[in-house]
Amino acid sequence: MRVAGATRIAEDIHRFELVHPEGWALPPFTAGAHLKVRVPGGAVRRYSLCSDPADEAAYSIAVKREAGGAGGSVSLCDGVRAGDTLPCTAPRNDFPLAGRPAGRVLIAGGIGITPMIAMIHELEAAGGPPWKLWYLTRSPAHTAFREELSAHRGKVVIHHDGGDPDRAFDLWPVLEQPKGRHVHCCGPRALMQSVRDMTGHWPASAVHFEDFGSGAKPRPDDAPFRVRLARSGGVVEVPAGVTILEALREAGHHVAHSCESGTCGTCRTGLLAGAADHRDLVLMEHEHARAIMPCVSRAAAGTDELVLDL
Repeated sequence: MRVAGATRIAEDIHRFELVHPEGWALPPFTAGAHLKVRVPGGAVRRYSLCSDPADEAAYSIAVKREAGGAGGSVSLCDGVRAGDTLPCTAPRNDFPLAGRPAGRVLIAGGIGITPMIAMIHELEAAGGPPWKLWYLTRSPAHTAFREELSAHRGKVVIHHDGGDPDRAFDLWPVLEQPKGRHVHCCGPRALMQSVRDMTGHWPASAVHFEDFGSGAKPRPDDAPFRVRLARSGGVVEVPAGVTILEALREAGHHVAHSCESGTCGTCRTGLLAGAADHRDLVLMEHEHARAIMPCVSRAAAGTDELVLDL
């Protein structure tokens, strides 16, 4: 893709307009889709599309410059200018506007606003059930797409907490009663976990998250363990820094999967024995003793072996 434009749209947030180098129409996408982009440092990163799905001439992504991250966003925000080219995949959607709800609750924290912009375009064009966005940011300077969102008077609530947890927005009144609605949430892991906790009484099919792998990131106290496969009889070692799903793939065992971030539920696997450290946003607490999401979850501290229904 050729970069047609690179613009700073908020504090540490940069928007990139991407077009086909030959000017061709781009593959269609639906709201919630993302691209994989190879950034100048060589890493491959996923970014939600925030443009209008009806626009076949250009894609748009917005990237937060994470100075303390692995360097992918820094190389993109600091090193890419209009006219440069970036290797990209075709769009893929693990976070679609699924179902036929009575309404849609959109919850975004920080850079998690990006897929919501495309969703708003699609919802407005379709003229379907009512929607409302709750957009939680640190300050006005950290709030991307402010002008665009101002056009939707009465449908958008923007809250700034100044980085103070005591000033966090109380979402419970929003989520207390499902009312046949669907929730779509994207943002920091803590926000999504909070929404997961507050929607425990909602139907599982009505709560949707987008999380590009933060649940699978290694932690300093991660330790190696093994998984025993009850049906095949195999044993697979899972080193620190490697997910169960990755270890199973490396050993030649196929497990259906999609998001690899613990949000879609595709890789749900039966847990027959052992204590797991659950890091997903899918399973409810009462399911923890008998199921696991191998794309993100691990053995709990002090547990050397998990027995899986594989």
